[in-house]
Amino acid sequence: MVQLIVGKKGKGKTKHLLDKVNDEVKTVSGTIAYLDKSTKHMYELNNKVRLINVADYMVTNSDEFIGFICGILSQDHDLQQMYFDSFLKIACLEDADISPVIEKLEKISEQFKVDFVLSVSLDEAELPETAKSKIIVSL
Repeated sequence: MVQLIVGKKGKGKTKHLLDKVNDEVKTVSGTIAYLDKSTKHMYELNNKVRLINVADYMVTNSDEFIGFICGILSQDHDLQQMYFDSFLKIACLEDADISPVIEKLEKISEQFKVDFVLSVSLDEAELPETAKSKIIVSL
């Protein structure tokens, strides 16, 4: 399952994402990964959540990002949820169509039984129609 938290920059998406991950860590049986563009939120995350700074791994386009996600999944068979803060930036999708990447994430989710929660710096109206049904929080 792919879920979106959407809203313009500075609206509080990261706080919603951090609250959700810290609530979920109490109930999930598998592991959780939180991908971000820096380690800025390291101390706001529960210590059971694995923080991955995508900027450290030289991801330069959305195909590399999907490969990076698959690499993480191949190394952790207990991975149950992944949270992406600053999704447009870490997936190299700023000013690009996010539909193909969300479709791939949906297929990966189904195949490997991993849920994805994405923080997307776009208004609900700016999203493609295919992504609007995945919104859980719109700010």
